[in-house]
Amino acid sequence: MRGPSLKAIATQQHTQTVVIPAGRGTIFDRNGVELAIGEQATTVYADPRQVKDARAVAIAAQEALGVDPNRLYKALQSKASHFVYVARQADPIKAAQLEKKKLAGLGSYAEERRSYPQRNVAAHVLGFAGLDNRGLAGVEVSLDQILVGHPGSQTVIRDPHGTTLDVVRSVPERQGQSVVLSIDHTIQAQTEAVLRATVKEWHAKSAAAVVLDPRTGEVLAMANAPGFDANRYPQAGPARQRNRAVTDTYEPGSTFKLVTITGALGDRLVTPATKFNLPYEIQVADRVVHDAEERPTEWFSVRDILARSSNVGVITLAEKLGKDRLSSWIDRFGFGKVTGIDFPGESPGILLPKADWSGSTIGNVPIGQGIAVTPLQMATAYATIANGGIRITPRLVQSIGGTPTKVEKTRVVSAPLAHEVVGMLTNVVSEGTGKSAAIPGYLVAGKTGTAEKPDPRGGYAEGKYVASFVGFVPASKPRFVVLVMVDEPQGAIFGSVVAAPAFQQISRFALQYYEVQPDAPVAPPAPATAPAATAG
Repeated sequence: MRGPSLKAIATQQHTQTVVIPAGRGTIFDRNGVELAIGEQATTVYADPRQVKDARAVAIAAQEALGVDPNRLYKALQSKASHFVYVARQADPIKAAQLEKKKLAGLGSYAEERRSYPQRNVAAHVLGFAGLDNRGLAGVEVSLDQILVGHPGSQTVIRDPHGTTLDVVRSVPERQGQSVVLSIDHTIQAQTEAVLRATVKEWHAKSAAAVVLDPRTGEVLAMANAPGFDANRYPQAGPARQRNRAVTDTYEPGSTFKLVTITGALGDRLVTPATKFNLPYEIQVADRVVHDAEERPTEWFSVRDILARSSNVGVITLAEKLGKDRLSSWIDRFGFGKVTGIDFPGESPGILLPKADWSGSTIGNVPIGQGIAVTPLQMATAYATIANGGIRITPRLVQSIGGTPTKVEKTRVVSAPLAHEVVGMLTNVVSEGTGKSAAIPGYLVAGKTGTAEKPDPRGGYAEGKYVASFVGFVPASKPRFVVLVMVDEPQGAIFGSVVAAPAFQQISRFALQYYEVQPDAPVAPPAPATAPAATAG
């Protein structure tokens, strides 16, 4: 009697479909070092309708897995569902201890737990994958569809005690693809260490750095301080989680003068040797702009204007360019728009539309005020000059599933013009404001930057500055572009004092690590003086 209906009830009670999660793809650095991996874990679950003693199960789960017994007991009391999680991604050994108790209604399946073996290294780049192994931030979320794979399933028949009797249907899971990043974990770790030391030395609010290979656009390091352990991502807090090199903007100050001077040279308004008789200050519409250090009116070549970071000189060149041409050069270098890096949440920066420029705009934007950029945007601009005038879209992902990612190139300036600007930037370090960035045996090209921080209420915040340095080395055949930005340093504010030494430490390590040959002669040591003769 009632055969079909009773059979349906029995099937419902004893047949269960369990989802088998797919393994998430591994993330490697460029040298094959594992940055994000899947660790073996066991997920324990229960079927409340088959649990005979909810109190015993709750206590046993607490003892073996440390779960909240009251929460679990309440869930097991409800017979509305066939499935309740007891513990997600538990330690397999502890889960096996619970299984030995052979409690009716309990089951388990193997699952993967995301782990970051390098801990703090590249945490801001990697981001985080949650309990369900789906990406929530960083590269983990931007490449989630590639890394996540496709889950499988098993339909099983169990006896009244929850023991599996038969597997009636099985769909295999498909593992996610692995990804190789351009990051070099050794360069990344060193860059992070230098930033931590810099923040500590200058009691700064934070710092960010980017190390690029200008020939390929590959990011070798992208670091922030303070950092955090990627295995404890949720505990870090939103402010510390931000990858400031990509998401945050700042007024660049004098590092932006590269754009104005390159524009004036590129439009053939001047040459590096063209001279101007420059006063200490200049009137621009309703404002007066002066140089950083008081001086008499004197002659400056364009080369001197860059080396000595003369605001008056750069504004003089900007007035020669005019609003339209200057705005065009800013656009050509990629400011006011995203770089296109394969990372989520990139900011395009803040750039006043040309139609909204006032009479005084030509007196602040050319010297890096009234414009906001990301550290990555500024590093990419200098990488364009280092790469002979060719801009390569920066990238963090080197290959996916063994297939190299696409390289995108754009000619921004001519090779002769880029070569000319490289020589001027080298002069900044050898004779100008960037002497603290010099590395014995190597030609270094770069520029210092010191900028006041805007006040959200208007104007600039008193006593708050951003110090930066961006450059490349060896200047004759650039291998590394390095940018360092330090937010709100105390005791000193200038990029030449705060950021240039950090650039020097990061660059020197990278040169030694990659065994890059020196490109500048080193002065021979002075001959030893013979010791004076003494009486016996």
